[in-house]
Amino acid sequence: MRALHLFSVVSFGLASLAGQVVAQEAAGPSANSARYGYGVVDVTYIFKNYQQFNAQMEGMKTEMEAADGQLKTERDAVAEKERMREQYNPGSPEFKQIDEEVARSKAEFQLKAAKIRRDFLEKEAHVYYQTYTEVSNAVQYYAQQHNIGMVLRFNGDNIDPNNREDILRAINKPVVFQNNVDITPDVLALLNRGGTPAASTANRNVQPVGLQTR
Repeated sequence: MRALHLFSVVSFGLASLAGQVVAQEAAGPSANSARYGYGVVDVTYIFKNYQQFNAQMEGMKTEMEAADGQLKTERDAVAEKERMREQYNPGSPEFKQIDEEVARSKAEFQLKAAKIRRDFLEKEAHVYYQTYTEVSNAVQYYAQQHNIGMVLRFNGDNIDPNNREDILRAINKPVVFQNNVDITPDVLALLNRGGTPAASTANRNVQPVGLQTR
């Protein structure tokens, strides 16, 4: 009878523990963040799934494709002039005239292509910085609302044991374990709803740890 009673107690304890785990998991990945006072956030995942950021990047992609089409047209025009130049003997006035036009057109094309590339890089950097600021503010706001004193960056991607880069990333990742303190889904939902206020003046220089994008 004593053994049966002990078995019943252990079984009840395990069932209670299992119930707590299930209840904790049902409460969501960030269930313990307020309890422990810290959380983790997958910034790379947020960038990949932030609707406004993706829309801006798609818009830039469309602009780049249009610019590439325009540059291709101008590049083809320069190539056509080069073919025309070959119709004349080197040293002839016609050859020299077209040769000068080709040289001038090439120089103008290179300057234009370099400017377009520089402008797009600057615009891309601005979009990344703007998004970084929005993510930072959203993390700060969420942490303040839920009494979280520290937010660490982590990566929730699965590790491919056959991929050397994945293995090295797993070895070097700063967060080895997190117990339901992942606030990533909540922060992403906050951003996609567009309801994130600007960072408070008092904490404007306080940023969550590790919000650099890769």
